[in-house]
Amino acid sequence: MPVTVVRFNLVDPDATPSSLSDRYKAALEMSTYADDRGISTVQTEEHHGVGNNWLPSPFTFAGAVFGATRRIAVTVSAIIGPLHDPLRLAEDIAVLDLLSGGRLVTVAGIGYRPQEYEAFDVDWKRRGKLQDELLETLLQAWTGEPFEFRGRTVRVTPRPYTQPHPLLLVGGSSQAAARRAARLGLPFFPSAHLPELEAYYNARLAEYGTEGWTMMPAAETPLLHIADDPDRTWAEHGEHFLHEARTYASWQSKDIRSAVKSAATTVEELRAEGVYRVLTPDECVAHVQRGAANLVLHPLSGGMPVDEGWRSLHHFCENVLPRLKE
Repeated sequence: MPVTVVRFNLVDPDATPSSLSDRYKAALEMSTYADDRGISTVQTEEHHGVGNNWLPSPFTFAGAVFGATRRIAVTVSAIIGPLHDPLRLAEDIAVLDLLSGGRLVTVAGIGYRPQEYEAFDVDWKRRGKLQDELLETLLQAWTGEPFEFRGRTVRVTPRPYTQPHPLLLVGGSSQAAARRAARLGLPFFPSAHLPELEAYYNARLAEYGTEGWTMMPAAETPLLHIADDPDRTWAEHGEHFLHEARTYASWQSKDIRSAVKSAATTVEELRAEGVYRVLTPDECVAHVQRGAANLVLHPLSGGMPVDEGWRSLHHFCENVLPRLKE
């Protein structure tokens, strides 16, 4: 069985407060439905001040998902580490870990949008040092013992459910990120399929005498939508995929590497590119038979109508998952 993921970033460029509330409620209902059908994880993320309403508060959303589900994990991929107060983040993750019985996975990156740092009055040039401080503080805080933080002795309680600490990965596509993960003995989450960076991380583990592992996207990790008629779905809803792809691409510098980075400027180019794919149930099963290790459903992509998102998720859970389990 491949790892099955339902991704939510709650983007909707045309939303009103009322319609966005409906979208959030639908995402929770979809999470409950996915949990009942045995999907592995809900994935969410963090961005701030985006005109299309990109989710800024992934841990708040994760808490709501945990309250509505019993088994499914929530992967926050990724937080923008330097924007968070280290002590408060340690508390929030500990509480979510206790609430969920260990179902929270946090990937900590440093982001790539200077305007998000400006909004929070955080120095962009200090982001590496701030990320080091954040990760070191989290690991000390979760012991429940007093420790030194910015010149004073502090203690964070309660201790989390997961021991020795909640699952925390270091995300990124740079050697600095890989080195940071290895130094702290934390698993590494490259933002794309980067075997050379995994090798660099493994070499740094040996150098530091620490232990870790890599959770790396496959060479192809498309965002999936399931439909009976892909041609019709692209014609009617391709604009939603393109909106999200173009928004994400507009944030990327040439040095940023991502599994979902797109260069498309039209719906036709996006479809040909393959980062977003609309598959029939049979095509999705064939995709797994060809070796796909991860299936990432994105039912509400780019402002996708909620009804269409439900059709995709129902198709996957009722007409794909049972065949994979066979």
